[in-house]
Amino acid sequence: MNKLELIQKLEKKCNLTRDKASEVVDKIFKDMTYALANGERIEIRNFCSFFIKDYKSYTGRNPKTGETIQVSAKRLPFFKCGKELKERVVYRAN
Repeated sequence: MNKLELIQKLEKKCNLTRDKASEVVDKIFKDMTYALANGERIEIRNFCSFFIKDYKSYTGRNPKTGETIQVSAKRLPFFKCGKELKERVVYRAN
């Protein structure tokens, strides 16, 4: 499912116009992005959580040339699957 498909489902399920459904989805994503950028954790019960992991800088190696390089510190977003979602996906796969 992509963003457009999500908007279409919301439009049909909640009897909204396409513009209103798009506005709702954009607002949710914007607020989630803002929260993560500010280091907040997002938890959607029985579904998932999003959080930021901080990585220190380290000395790495360019795999093509073998040259040693300094990799700077970074912050990356992570997704952790909730127990109920994991069980549903695993059950469906078997």
